[in-house]
Amino acid sequence: MSHLSVPARPAPAGAGVFFSPAAGGARSAGPVGLAAAPRAAETADARHLLGLEGMSRDALLGWLAAAAEWRTRLAAPRFAADTLRGVAVCNAFFEDSTRTRVSFELAERRLGAAVVTFAAAGSSLSKGESLLDTARTIAAMGVDLLVVRHGSPGAPALIARHLEVGVINAGDGEHEHPTQGLLDLLTLADAWGGRFEGRRIAIVGDVAHSRVARSALFGLTALGARVTFAGPPTLMPAGLAALGAEVAGTVEEALAGADAAMALRLQRERMESGLVPSVGEYARVWGLDARRAGLLAPGAPVLHPGPMNREVEISSEVADGPRSAVLRQVANGVAVRCAVLERCATARSRAA
Repeated sequence: MSHLSVPARPAPAGAGVFFSPAAGGARSAGPVGLAAAPRAAETADARHLLGLEGMSRDALLGWLAAAAEWRTRLAAPRFAADTLRGVAVCNAFFEDSTRTRVSFELAERRLGAAVVTFAAAGSSLSKGESLLDTARTIAAMGVDLLVVRHGSPGAPALIARHLEVGVINAGDGEHEHPTQGLLDLLTLADAWGGRFEGRRIAIVGDVAHSRVARSALFGLTALGARVTFAGPPTLMPAGLAALGAEVAGTVEEALAGADAAMALRLQRERMESGLVPSVGEYARVWGLDARRAGLLAPGAPVLHPGPMNREVEISSEVADGPRSAVLRQVANGVAVRCAVLERCATARSRAA
């Protein structure tokens, strides 16, 4: 049962990013700045969900109320719906994924959509086809919604600018992961009784490479919560204070008295060597273990977006312990994605 005290499912404004992504390139060997990252602004085009940046408090609460309603419906025995009957959805994943891809597929099938999954490996991209041409080809087959995960920041927004299909960002590079942000907000709303004002969360680890951290920051600050980041200096982006965040010098400082904690995965695939001395040293200085979790406020939940590197950014004792909300996050993801798919598909049909 949801603790959210919000109006029933107001129509939210989506968030859009207008950015033409560069084609790859080497990763920085030092601190990463936020100034050059694509910025999102609220837009009236509800066909798309591209990011949480710039989204209003009321819009965010509307998304959470819709997700909470879907969670209740999904809990019914043998639930099935025809909400998306006749709607074709393509999951276009240009990066590896387990939780997000499976969660979207489950949500789509629960809602009765026609579902196809595109994998970049073995596709015409290997023959030199551009991202836009690939997306245009998929859309020409009668696809209504395109769920996009891509390694380049702004790739979903680029597709949304040029195609008539609805586009849902399933994670773009180091930019945003809006549905993950919404499911994190829903999980925290449950733990905090629906009240974000006056709450503080500590987000610890590889902040520079984390799209999850960015979406969490935008969503939480819009709802009135405080966000404290902590991590190795080489993995902390510049400009966090300008976005409304606090920065702590140690993990202990960040965790002390916090109402929740989120451990971020050490994204070694996105960085060059030398950003951390060793995995063992990272775990010793920045890892979330039982002793450090004890610094949190009583009852404060611990989140992790997954996949977890156990005994690196989080210990098994914490990941499997009474504070862990990791599996609740995963379960909430299906409800959040049902809400997003329904709203984007409804807006797409109205625009057609």
